[in-house]
Amino acid sequence: MDNAEQDVPRVGLLQSLRTHLATLIALGQTRLELLGVELQEEAVRLVRLAVLAGIAGFFLALGVLVVTFFLVLLFWDTHRLLVTGLLAVMYLLIGVLFAVAARKCAQTKSKLFTASLAELQKDRDQLNEQ
Repeated sequence: MDNAEQDVPRVGLLQSLRTHLATLIALGQTRLELLGVELQEEAVRLVRLAVLAGIAGFFLALGVLVVTFFLVLLFWDTHRLLVTGLLAVMYLLIGVLFAVAARKCAQTKSKLFTASLAELQKDRDQLNEQ
């Protein structure tokens, strides 16, 4: 009987350890999933930044090209100057607008890992309370 009584606490202790280990694994899995979501969000932000920068670069290059033609045509005849100048201004304004948008996007602080760090802090606080 002594052996049977000694085995009962061990089984309870092992079961308790297994339960705690399963909880820790579940917590780890949740945190890793959250990290994955945050990485995906950061990738989307970086793609958006690259697209905005690419569009800005395209229109600025186009504006420079048109300004070049404008300067060449400056000494040519009638109203070609007005049309070329307006196109140059329009392309440059579009390029500047996209460059400003890209700059604003780049200056926006990344939210990468903020939710994960907050959840880990909550976990730490809960463990310290116990």
